[in-house]
Amino acid sequence: MDMNDFSQIFFTEAEELLAEMEQQLLQLDVAAPDQEQLNAIFRAAHSLKGGAATFGFTALQETTHLLENLLDQARAGERTLSRSIINLFLECKDIMQAQLEAYQSSQEPDEARYRYICEALREIALEGQQPTTPAVTPAPAPAPASTAQETETSLVVTLRNVGAREQTTLRDELTNMGEVTDVKATTDSMTVTLRTTASADDITAVLCFVLDSKQIDVRPAQATPPVQTPVAVPETAVKKAPPAPRPASQESGSIRVAVSKVDQIINQVGELIITQAMLSQLSKTLDPASYDLLSGCVAQMERNTRELQESVMSIRMMPMDYVFSRFPRLVHDLGARLNKEVELTLKGGSAELDKSLIERIIDPLTHLVRNSLDHGIEEKEVRAAKGKPVTGNLTLSAEHHGGNIVIEVSDDGAGLNREKILAKARSQGMTISDTMSDDDVWMLIFAAGFSTAESVTDVSGRGVGMDVVRRNILAMGGHVDVLSTPGAGTTIRIILPLTLAILDGMLVKVGDEIYVLPLGAVMESLRPTDDMLCRFVGEERLLQVRGEYLPLVLLRQRLSVAGEAPADDGIVVIVQSAGCRYALWVDQLIGQQQVVVKNLEHNYRKVPGVSAATILGDGSVALILDVVELSTLNAPQPQREGVNA
Repeated sequence: MDMNDFSQIFFTEAEELLAEMEQQLLQLDVAAPDQEQLNAIFRAAHSLKGGAATFGFTALQETTHLLENLLDQARAGERTLSRSIINLFLECKDIMQAQLEAYQSSQEPDEARYRYICEALREIALEGQQPTTPAVTPAPAPAPASTAQETETSLVVTLRNVGAREQTTLRDELTNMGEVTDVKATTDSMTVTLRTTASADDITAVLCFVLDSKQIDVRPAQATPPVQTPVAVPETAVKKAPPAPRPASQESGSIRVAVSKVDQIINQVGELIITQAMLSQLSKTLDPASYDLLSGCVAQMERNTRELQESVMSIRMMPMDYVFSRFPRLVHDLGARLNKEVELTLKGGSAELDKSLIERIIDPLTHLVRNSLDHGIEEKEVRAAKGKPVTGNLTLSAEHHGGNIVIEVSDDGAGLNREKILAKARSQGMTISDTMSDDDVWMLIFAAGFSTAESVTDVSGRGVGMDVVRRNILAMGGHVDVLSTPGAGTTIRIILPLTLAILDGMLVKVGDEIYVLPLGAVMESLRPTDDMLCRFVGEERLLQVRGEYLPLVLLRQRLSVAGEAPADDGIVVIVQSAGCRYALWVDQLIGQQQVVVKNLEHNYRKVPGVSAATILGDGSVALILDVVELSTLNAPQPQREGVNA
């Protein structure tokens, strides 16, 4: 481990500390601050300052030092917090985040913002001193403390459970913080005597970026001789010390692994699933009576492979808290700008979603939250006039439903205005009907360039957001529903698959080609009769199923599959996705199978009506169909040999 590794660990830990600081500041009750919350904010600032000092990040160190002093006074009861001070602390956190990102990209932080925040923090510090001028005696106290910290002291740093390789790096790291006067090392521990101006807490904070706190012991040098005078006690203490950190590391129960390594494991498991499918298919060609033991082993391998796949896929799963944690700050800042009081409720943060989808869902959710705040929840005066509570409620929730996750953004605002949406749609030349259902009207808000805002602001109103939201959700294999009650509020529901790496599919055959339908989109399958088929406009056909008329799509013609359809045979699969429901005519159903999703665009090109590809057990390639796009494709003039109406 070199200094580069140390700095990467620091950047990762620092981002977590800043996120923790922001969360605690937003939750802090200004009227009656919780002592534990104040301590948590202070500890985060203190750890950041120590790490910044170690790596020579001067601007970050000085900013954090000024913030730390104010937090220390607040937790000691020497300073009264106000909403304006909390807002400044949040602004300070943003500037520290920008400084951290600048250092991470080997650049210097913005000097103007650095000077601004330091001056603002100093002004607050001076304001706090003026009312306390009658108390003259406490004023000199900080001066000796600061001079004492600047005086060099001798500290003994003991590090346990560190190998010889790490010892060299840690020794160099301690050299950056002072003068190493003595080193005593064993195979798994090291004791360093250090003359330094840094405090024991600062040294511990820096080392905690690499080691567990249980592995670190920092004491004044003069305290060591009395401890070593009894011979028997130190020996037993030294013998018991090494095992102590082990249970602590087991309690933490986590390690940092590069995402690329996880992706590599998932790819290898995908290849294993393909190999297992090949073996299963080959075993079916053998005589069960002669090869019953082999068939049993293949079946056991299939079960083990599925369990392995589920375990590996769970590694990539991340809690929705990762996404939800950024919205309290957004609601806090945007609510203040819009003169609205909003209470944010978060539910289901422990629900997990694949990392790739987590990262892609952030922007759509951010737009939906901003939309609810700007268009949905009314201003305080309007809510009071309607008899509603002045404080609006915005709820973000997530929960699992089978192989999907359902994410909802709900508000108790004005709801959608049906007449206003229809009028706007007419003005934009859309083909609409007054008899449209509410659900269809609500979906108009996702049209490109559609906005009912009376004025354009820096928050919303340009009509370029909701269509992008829906497009992004569809690209992730999900869909969006809108529920709204005028005067009571709106709920936007997003339904996404848990992962895009492995898919449960229904295999269908058309001619000599095999295709995969996502199992979640398959509602039912049936063998149609002549009286179920109806002619529509031109050559289009409808399928009547229990009183419901569904568009009939012939997969053979839609994808221009070679060959002729069977004269009197065929299966209809009812599919539904993203509000699109229709009947798909295929030659044959093969059955359900779990398939590994392979990106077709990266390896070939975009194919209309196809979302991805997979490798089957016989080594052939099967295309995974995009159920939504397939229904919108323009088919060539149909030749329905297999449909007799």
